[in-house]
Amino acid sequence: MNHWQLKEAVRCLNSGGVIAYPTEAVWGLGCDPYNQAAVQRLLALKRRPEHKGLILVAADESQIEPLLSPLSEEQRQCLRDTWPGPNTWLLPDPKQMIPSWVKGCHSPVAVRVSAHPLVQALCREYGGPIVSTSANRSAAEPARSKLKVSTYFGSSLDFILPGELGGLGRPTVIRNIQDMQTMRA
Repeated sequence: MNHWQLKEAVRCLNSGGVIAYPTEAVWGLGCDPYNQAAVQRLLALKRRPEHKGLILVAADESQIEPLLSPLSEEQRQCLRDTWPGPNTWLLPDPKQMIPSWVKGCHSPVAVRVSAHPLVQALCREYGGPIVSTSANRSAAEPARSKLKVSTYFGSSLDFILPGELGGLGRPTVIRNIQDMQTMRA
């Protein structure tokens, strides 16, 4: 990945586009979480119902600070112990900062601070968190190669950011920060 490719991915995000990029375990689809049309287009590409919700991925904790401020110090320490890394946490959103089209029918929001260097660079260059969902149609195997992304989506994506997967064998664990319950192992 070169700097031009990163700039082009961010340009696409800023203009309401949907991009693909490698993550810790699988290729992901991403867009601006605050652009309803972009999120709805991403959901249509995946054939995923909105009520299921989506994950946000960030470069570091500062990009999601408003979601962290209501947490106790013990909860924040738990996040620090697992981030950056392949851990997705369901965080409360008491001020309703994250749109319903991202959270689906859920009141908490799913968030990960990635340790993947390309994901971090993308979120830093973008200036905030982006949507992160596996690059596949619902019920199909997640894409583990750029070729598979192209096979699934053809020219319907605005940009595919080249890079390597992070080496994780399966999608990230999802846990709820409120009760520490594991939602996806």
